[in-house]
Amino acid sequence: LITSLSLAMSLATSQPRASSSFACSSSSARCLRVISAAPCGLQKRGLARCVVRCDAESSKETGKFDPRAFRRSLNSSGKYTRRVTDDEGALKQMNDEGMAPGELIAQMREEGFMHKRGDVTIKLAKSYGFCWGVERAVQMAYEARKRHPEEKLWITNEIIHNPTVNKRLKEMEIEFIEDTDGTGKDFSGVEGGDVVILPAFGAAVEEMKLLNDKGATIVDTTCPWVSKVWNAVDQHTRKDYTSVIHGKWAHEETVATASFASTYLIVKDLKEADYVREYILADDEKRASMRPEFMEKFKNAMSKGFDPDKDLVAVGIANQTTMLKGETKALGQLVQNTMIEKYGPENVNDHFMVLDTICDATQERQDAMFELVGQDTEEEKRSHLPKDVDMIIVVGGYNSSNTQHLQEISEHNNIPSFWVDTKDRIDLANNKLDHLMSWGELQTTENWLPEGPVRIGVTSGASTPDKVVEDVLDVVFAIKEAQMQTA
Repeated sequence: LITSLSLAMSLATSQPRASSSFACSSSSARCLRVISAAPCGLQKRGLARCVVRCDAESSKETGKFDPRAFRRSLNSSGKYTRRVTDDEGALKQMNDEGMAPGELIAQMREEGFMHKRGDVTIKLAKSYGFCWGVERAVQMAYEARKRHPEEKLWITNEIIHNPTVNKRLKEMEIEFIEDTDGTGKDFSGVEGGDVVILPAFGAAVEEMKLLNDKGATIVDTTCPWVSKVWNAVDQHTRKDYTSVIHGKWAHEETVATASFASTYLIVKDLKEADYVREYILADDEKRASMRPEFMEKFKNAMSKGFDPDKDLVAVGIANQTTMLKGETKALGQLVQNTMIEKYGPENVNDHFMVLDTICDATQERQDAMFELVGQDTEEEKRSHLPKDVDMIIVVGGYNSSNTQHLQEISEHNNIPSFWVDTKDRIDLANNKLDHLMSWGELQTTENWLPEGPVRIGVTSGASTPDKVVEDVLDVVFAIKEAQMQTA
């Protein structure tokens, strides 16, 4: 085994870009090529990844590896749970540590999502903060720690994209298995009998198989909406359709979703989707000229051996649940219209399929944000500024995709908007704050809170506890109170 590990680690550092399977010697379980899972864009893998890949490949002796069947088989393993127990002790601990609805937020809900203090009027989005899937995942992590007080606990990534919550789990001595340096995750420390938590946005099926082979107990907190997307991708596979996934190829959820697809292409936005449309509709000569650019553009976002000439004949649409719902709908419509133009309306069902996989919570928060900026729905024209807010504060983790899209909605409506992940981004003494823009640039704004009356719209990402929002508002109130005292 040590020899196999040395060989695998040596080969991992010298391989070209990762793809989705590799050759394996079934007799010795030695990897002859080390290849990465899904669209991770990683070129180095350790033993853990090597072993699970060999096992998956060797299953071809008895039949093609079926990710859905394997996941279902975990239910009978005796070491797998997706169940919330509603443990009273764990729930009390969550409440005591700020994971429950806060007093100020509860008061604002009772007052019509409004609150006035001094010169500040706060308007809270009608849908904001912790979604059901996130709250469920955090609760399951707390329950796992309480149920296994002596066992070593791991989690295969951040439980959710919020620094406050993840910091608390680390304080509870839950070890994080993260790819922090681009070399992949290291599962070598996980042993039989350990407890491993899968995060709310899921884990690649290869990771699940590895943990099961190691004899670990798996606590699967994957959001049921994410699982719904996986089921859609599985239907694509069973009908021999390529999964076109609207998402970000390096996002953990999309990595997990792609691992359940046999053939996939990940498109980030309508611009990329339009490029795919152009390729599908091109004649043979134009395709030949476009192909090198196509393969380069999507090199990290396609399944191994992807052939755009063959694999874009029949496609199904899936999505990363945190993407803008309007863009997902528009992307699906664009692809459907492409297939109608290519094959005719009478044949479109042979070349296109779509299932509703847009997350309710994501949709509700985006709808509430459009209302907050002065629109009733996403489809309305962005032709006017809101009449009842002067600025917007968006609270959420800086690696949170759903929070990014909330910030994006505000920016697209030309409203001063400040995205912060914690109260520590705000300098109370100097009325200055560091805030992130939707495109990823961290900016510093001085005198961001004007003197005199100000109306502030507030929302938060689906991974943000109320306590984090209330901490931010406390700093806002403190700055305004200082201004009034010196006026």
